Amino acid sequence: MTTPRSGVRREARAAAVIALAVLLVSALGGVLWGLVAPSEQLLVVEPGRGGLLTGESMHQFDGVAMFVCFGAVLGVLSAVAAWRWRAVRGPLLQVGLFAGSVVGAVLMARVGELVAEWHHPRPHDPPVGQIVELPIEVGSWLALIIQPLIASLLVLFLAALSSSEDLGTGTGTGATAETGSFDPAGAFGPYGTASQPAGGAPMPYRSYEPASEAGSGSLPETRPSR
Repeated sequence: MTTPRSGVRREARAAAVIALAVLLVSALGGVLWGLVAPSEQLLVVEPGRGGLLTGESMHQFDGVAMFVCFGAVLGVLSAVAAWRWRAVRGPLLQVGLFAGSVVGAVLMARVGELVAEWHHPRPHDPPVGQIVELPIEVGSWLALIIQPLIASLLVLFLAALSSSEDLGTGTGTGATAETGSFDPAGAFGPYGTASQPAGGAPMPYRSYEPASEAGSGSLPETRPSR
């Protein structure tokens, strides 16, 4: 029999696994973003100074927009994958997913910027008239909130759509302690009505008595209260 304490430990371990998995996937996403993000081209006009070429200023926006799209996709995929782990659905899953997504977004930005700088290295003291490429940087912390925001909202949305009180984990009311499956006989009587209260005591009828089962269907006789 699973105790509440062991269940919490299991959910905590699952939340840690989810957070680590999100970190790993985010690092891989950062590598991919660093390879495909555009660079900015500058014309060296004098030693140590350069001017952006026409249209190159838009590449900074393009790079950040691509980062946001990567974060949104990772947020959706991580939320759906975590929700499919049916046995550990609950608050700890949400905490692990959110924490992993927050740190994962920062990790994706740092790894992506390192890969972009390796892919487009900054030249040292380029001559005047040379065109150089500079790596893209995220530059705004607002781009980092997309991944955890989408992941958290999607899990909340899936939880709201769930028709069961235990979110489908099989540990809620009406589940047997041995198997965790739903037992309709424990929640309903033989005719589909709710079973009697604990202790087997009959339901109170105040000043009335229930009609006998062998009756013809006539209304029960009333007895005045004394």
